[in-house]
Amino acid sequence: MKEKSHRTNYRVIYGDTDAAAVVYNANYLRFFEIGRTELMREKVCSYREIEAQGILLPVTECYVRYKAFACYDDMLIIETQLIELKKVSCKFSYRILRQNDTSGKEQLIAKGYTVHAAVGSNGKLTPLPSTLLPYLQKLLP
Repeated sequence: MKEKSHRTNYRVIYGDTDAAAVVYNANYLRFFEIGRTELMREKVCSYREIEAQGILLPVTECYVRYKAFACYDDMLIIETQLIELKKVSCKFSYRILRQNDTSGKEQLIAKGYTVHAAVGSNGKLTPLPSTLLPYLQKLLP
């Protein structure tokens, strides 16, 4: 990922894991959401503020490629980057890394992307608000 990626730390809790103490596969989408939410909060505005403008950003497409597994108590780094911006949609990419407590090295655990459509309160596609576009454009690689 480029220098415009945002990094969020997250420690795996028991509730994230299955009976083998391995992170359940669907929880990686939650990790993507955590990274995306924190990127938006820090660089643009909170999702609450976007919703106050009458816009929702539901996921319309997602992809996860698992490279290794994470376990209870692992310290993860969620790298998030806005990689595409269109009139009514945007696309984020993610990398989930495990941080080694002793060496500090990072291991790629999963990577993927999500696509989001801008939808108005009527449920129909709508352009992304002009108030957000300058901030979002600054995030592009």
